[in-house]
Amino acid sequence: MPTAIELAEQFQVSLVGDGSLVFQGLAPLERAHPHHISFLSNPLYRQQASDSLAGALIVSQSDLEFLQANPGTHATSRAYFVAKNPYASFARMAQYFAKVAMPVHAPGVHQSAVVDPSAMIPASCHIGPFVQIGSGVKLGERVVLLGNSTIARNTHIASDTLIYPHVSIYSETIIGERCIIHSGAVIGADGFGFAPDFSATGGEWVKIPQTGAVVIGDDVEIGASTTIDRGAMADTTIGAGTKIDNQVQIAHNVVVGKGCVIAGCAAISGSTKIGNFCIIGGAANFAGHLTIADRTTVSGNTSIIRSITEPGQHYTGVYPSMPHRVWEKNAAILRGLDKIRQRLRLLDKSKGSDA
Repeated sequence: MPTAIELAEQFQVSLVGDGSLVFQGLAPLERAHPHHISFLSNPLYRQQASDSLAGALIVSQSDLEFLQANPGTHATSRAYFVAKNPYASFARMAQYFAKVAMPVHAPGVHQSAVVDPSAMIPASCHIGPFVQIGSGVKLGERVVLLGNSTIARNTHIASDTLIYPHVSIYSETIIGERCIIHSGAVIGADGFGFAPDFSATGGEWVKIPQTGAVVIGDDVEIGASTTIDRGAMADTTIGAGTKIDNQVQIAHNVVVGKGCVIAGCAAISGSTKIGNFCIIGGAANFAGHLTIADRTTVSGNTSIIRSITEPGQHYTGVYPSMPHRVWEKNAAILRGLDKIRQRLRLLDKSKGSDA
């Protein structure tokens, strides 16, 4: 178990208090005990932090000063990790303790796995039960493929990537280093591309072959049951450091920049380009062939139907909930807006003629 001084040095934060204290992990303020580290990133919880049993707190300089001026019962034996961004420092320490507690996936290929002889698999990789690996697949060092996942032909997966059970990765996919792909994700399925060919007597939707690929950068995380379609001719790409939640749909030829976060149930239509460091709320949706500027924030349930060209803007298109009877009245007004507009135009014209 690490000491306070070891953690402070490793995560480059200032230490105030006893550096010899030993910690077992992290916990919320209200559940922490002396062997736990907790954090404070919202001043609203200062009093709760002061009263916490936590043996150490990750705090900002201003929060440290408040806590020192308003010490709780347990403050005398507590250490403080002082950081410019306490929440980010907490996340990094949480990664450290989680990694220590994670099960170790021993290198080797399970006897039930089916591996094509042409696949290149380093000895440091872990291939779980009933995994299928196709021809021409190349894995980097220490890749972990857990049970029942399928890696189709000519896919390349770089070092230290973790793929959870029941993931389907179609052919020609490229995945970077240190990625995490959660259960049920499907990477590289055909994009939704069909050409209409109809006449007065009938017709059909003609399938357009999806011959592009999916290219995923380093340090990307993809949530459970998320789907990323392959490109029609060009590639669908996900930039380095982007984090994608569960049940997100990313269509063919979409380009997502680096460092983006996309919350659950969002949907991005084909050929849309999302800039770098964008934040997309849950169930937000984008029409196709749009360009979204860097550092754009889109609130949950918002529909984006036009390109956004100015960086750093925040877009919201959702009305707050209201009692159903009130919503019905407002909906009735909305239905009549066009008639009201026409009446106002006629009134303006009549006033003009009177003048």
